[in-house]
Order: sequence, then structure tokens, then C-alpha cells
Amino acid sequence: MTRSLPRNAELADQLDLLADLSELLGEQGFRVVAYRRAATRIRDTAASVAEMALAGTAKDLPGIGKTIEEKLVEVVENGEMAAVAKRRAEVPEELVTFLRLPGLGPKTAARIWRELGVSTLAALQEAAEHERLRTLPGLGARSEEKILDALRKGIGSEAPTRTPLGVGLPAVRAAVEALRAHPAAVRVSEAGSVRRRRESFRDLDLIATATDPAALTAAFVALPFVAEVVAHGDTKATVISGNGLRFDLRVVPPESYGNLLQHFTGSKDHNVALREDAVRRGFSVSEYGVTTVETGAVFAAETEEEVYRHLGYDFIPPELRENSGELEAAREGRLPTLVEVGDLTGDLHSHSTWSADGKATTEEMAAAARARGYRYLAVTDHSHYLRDGRIEQQAEEIADLNARLKPFRLLRGVEVNIKADGTLDLSDDVLAGFDWVVASLHTSFDRNPTERILASIDNPHVDCIGHLTGRRLSKREGAEVDVERIVERALATKTALEINSQPDRLDMRDTHARLAGEAGALITIDSDAHSTSALGYVEYGISQARRAWLTKSQILNTRPWSEIDKMLG
Repeated sequence: MTRSLPRNAELADQLDLLADLSELLGEQGFRVVAYRRAATRIRDTAASVAEMALAGTAKDLPGIGKTIEEKLVEVVENGEMAAVAKRRAEVPEELVTFLRLPGLGPKTAARIWRELGVSTLAALQEAAEHERLRTLPGLGARSEEKILDALRKGIGSEAPTRTPLGVGLPAVRAAVEALRAHPAAVRVSEAGSVRRRRESFRDLDLIATATDPAALTAAFVALPFVAEVVAHGDTKATVISGNGLRFDLRVVPPESYGNLLQHFTGSKDHNVALREDAVRRGFSVSEYGVTTVETGAVFAAETEEEVYRHLGYDFIPPELRENSGELEAAREGRLPTLVEVGDLTGDLHSHSTWSADGKATTEEMAAAARARGYRYLAVTDHSHYLRDGRIEQQAEEIADLNARLKPFRLLRGVEVNIKADGTLDLSDDVLAGFDWVVASLHTSFDRNPTERILASIDNPHVDCIGHLTGRRLSKREGAEVDVERIVERALATKTALEINSQPDRLDMRDTHARLAGEAGALITIDSDAHSTSALGYVEYGISQARRAWLTKSQILNTRPWSEIDKMLG
């Protein structure tokens, strides 16, 4: 792969910017929608879309036609789409940032610009402070206050950030449990991107039914974690927690709970495709029900299963709702039975106090793994901490523990570093003595990462490639690797590829894992735990695998160790 090619995220960002600029200029809505759909598809594609565009195959992706493919080629060749450059010249530079503010859509932002001559955040704040915004139809005093409050907090000056799933999932679960404990609550569920287990989110969505909706929203805004109440009504409330998370609660009619939960779980692309397909079949779908166009009859459902069944689909698990083929598969009865946490029989990547960053002894890690119902645990401490006879000392400890813990088994493992020159930091003679060897990138992510990983795969003692790109969510983007070449070589050598479950890694990402699964590569789901409690991280890895359409049979460590050992030869 040519290293100068733009990443998928860069291409998607340009399409999103083109959509923003087009909306501000009042251009045709269908084009804006097309740009945004293409941006989403590009972000969720495992292969290099820039490379595909140059080869003329990007238009084979759903939602990307010849025109958009040509725009992608422009980014590769010129650094920017001509359409973006043209519109940049027509729209004031800061106007796009207006769209990050609450209540400011493109039409309103354009009116503020054209009718009030306001085109910078500083000028917008001044206009709000002098109550000029409310002179525009549709912008009242309350809207003006919200905009002013957001500006004073610095919202708009930077692109909105997304928070890792590992931060939001425990928080939203705690909120769900708190609401369920209220006497007025009937049903409460998480919704939105967290329910789909996307790796990051902006807001945390909650859907509920209640015997007294007003009492439930009042209890919600009074929960201990609430630091700020943004909005509070009888059926809706929005709050900000002490650590800055935004929660949105909707209390809905019980007879439409299934329709609303389906709608607010999303994704937007899934829902749009669902509605378009429904129209072709004589239905009109809204968040409150499914209308049969010919008769006007409205079907409201208390469960999502009923909604999908009424429209002719098998139930679609939330993790799959990304408009990536799930609707066709659900209509044809081809949805996979997705892997579950309880399917794992062991963990093949963990650390103990033999690593400097480990928090529990080998024996403590073994006890925690047994308590989870595992039959084995690979202790894969970092190779650079196992110097000066420590490998042999650890081997003796593991042998002693195995004698006491039968039939549970501790596997002698190691996480070996893939060095900048592509070699490993332990010799082949030493690696040959381990039961399980994980090779991982930890440094020099910009120095031939693909070739270094391929060289590691070719080493006969390497059993698995750990956290494929080395990314850290919200901190480090990770190495740009040619996933297709890596999957092909891993398949040929029976080398496993890991879904690393650490909440700030989730590496492989879902699209990479789906590509690997469809190719037939061996995949593990590991915790990379550095403490006993962190063994529970596998829940995040399972979610990633489910988003990748993976089944129990495609995950290596759903099998007994004896079978794995035999498979790897």
C-alpha cells in the first residue's frame, strides 16, 4: 500500500465537510444525504478506500457511486475535493462550526449569516448577548440562551468528541438500574449507539415506559450523578453527569415501546434503509408505529421483535443495525447466531505481576479465571520483563500451580514485541518453549507496520497477533496496516488474529474483524487483563465480535485448549 494515501477517516471527513457546506448553501437535500451515507460507509470499510478509488472499485461499495468515487480520487491526487474547495470560497470559514451548537441547523445558521451578517463564533456570542438572534423567526429567547450558554462553555470551538464505549456502558447501565428501581418505572432500556455497542458515542440514550412519566423524569434529574439539568419535561429530560456525560431520557407510551426503542437504537442508516424498504412494501414506518398505506391501519408494538416480524424480518440484534447487509439477511433468514460471553472457554492474553504493569499474581489471575468458568488462562507477560532467568522462574511457578489446579490449566505464554526492524525481542529457541506466543506492535507505529506484522506471522513460533494496529481510542490512531494482506497471510499460516477487549483498544476494529471472519481466519477474543477484574473486559471484545457478525465457531477460544493446540499443529 502506498503510504501517502489518505486514510478512510480523512476521506470521510471531507465528505462530511462537503455535506455541511452544501447544507449551508441550501443545496439539494438528496446530495447532502448521499455525501453523509458515503462518509459513514467509508469509515466502516476495512480496506483502503483511497486505494479502491484509484483502482476504480470504490463504487462497488454500497452508497458510493461513480461521482463520489471521482471526488475520492481528487482527494488522493490533490489533497482536497474540488467541490469542497469551491464551497469553501463561498462560505465564511467559521460558519461550519455553528452546526456544532444546540438548536442551530444549517438553515438557521445560514439565516444568521445572511440576515444578521454574523459569521464567526465571537460575533455570534455578541449577537446573542445583545438579543439580536431572537429577532429572527423561529429563534426565541430560550434558543438564544442555549446558544449563549454553549458558547460560554467553549462548545463549537472544537469538533465534538466521542467518548469510548468503556466509559459510557457502565454509566448508562447504572442509570438504567436506578430508573428501574423507581416505583413508576415499567420498562427501561439503553438505546442509541451504546446499545449497538459502537466503540464510541456522543450521548447516552435511555427509553422508558412508566405509570407516571412525570414522576420518573423528576427522579431522573435528581439522581446523584447529575451535575446539570439541561432540559426537564414530563416525558423528556436531558442531564449532564459530573464527569461530563450527556444522558437523554424519553418516557414513551407502553403500546409503542418497541417502535420507539427500535427507532432510538438506530443506526440512522439502518432506519432509513428499513423505511425505504417498507415503502416499497406498502408500509410507512415512524417511531410510533407502522402504517399500512392502503388501509391506514397503524401497528404499534410493545417489543422490537414484533416490529421486525410485522415488516417481514427476523429479529436483528442491535449490534448489527448499521445497514451492512443485515436487512437482507434478516428477510431471508440468514442472520448468524452471534457469539456470546458464555461461549468463551478461556482467555489467551493476560498479565500478572511478572509484568511491571500487572496488578495480580499468577495464582490470583488463575483463581479469577476459574471463577469465570474458564478451563484455561494464558499468562502472556511482556517479554522485556522476563530477563535474567525470570522466564525459567515463571515456568516453575506455573508448573507448580498447574499441579494444584487440575483440570484447570495455566498456559505458559508471552507477549513478545515486534521491533522496529521487524524482528522479535526473544530468540526462536526461547519462543519454542512457550505454549502460546502473542506478537504485538508497541512502538514505531509509522515504520512499515504491515511488513513487520507479516514477518511475525511467518515466524513458526508466533501463535497470535495482538491488538492489530496498536491504537488507543481517543489517544492514538494506531498503525495504518494492510488488513487484507495480513488476513491472507494469517489464514495461510494458521496464525490467530486477536480482538483485544481492553476498552480503550477494541483492536481489531469491527470491520477488520468481519473481514477476517469472512476470510476464515482464526480469531481470538482476549481481555489483555492486567488485573483480576479486567478479565471481565471480554464483554467489550464480544460486542466487537458481534458487530463483526462473528459466531461461536469462528472464535478460537470457545474451544478446549487441547483442540486449539491440535488445530495450530
